[in-house]
Amino acid sequence: MSDDLPLSGKKVVLIDDSNTIRRSGEIFLSQAGCQVALAEDGFDGLSRIVEYQPDLIFVDVIMPRLDGYQTCVLIKSHPHLGSIPIVMLTSKDALFDRARAKLVGAEQYLLKPFTKNSLVQAVIAHARGAKERSDGDIE
Repeated sequence: MSDDLPLSGKKVVLIDDSNTIRRSGEIFLSQAGCQVALAEDGFDGLSRIVEYQPDLIFVDVIMPRLDGYQTCVLIKSHPHLGSIPIVMLTSKDALFDRARAKLVGAEQYLLKPFTKNSLVQAVIAHARGAKERSDGDIE
């Protein structure tokens, strides 16, 4: 992995029950220099987060067993994981969904299907601890 990639060394966990979304996200983020760990549901995701200690977490909203909202609450309530930024991934764009994501502690809400640029920009924004608002920030 080259050090001149924009996100070289940044660690990301992507939790989504869709294999296509996981693979696409892994390819896009790896091409930008991220180290990516994948999980197929919230339970698997929690263990990957504890093991991997990522800089950013992407979580699908609708998943079996433990959905994205429940996963977010568990992460944010954990004393060692609560400060890790979370970006919710979803195809649902209603005001209620955005409000619920904010209530559970997500920092950003990204609509699927996402682009390489939207994923990379989310990592860049949160890796810098940026306070700037973007279209996907939860308001």
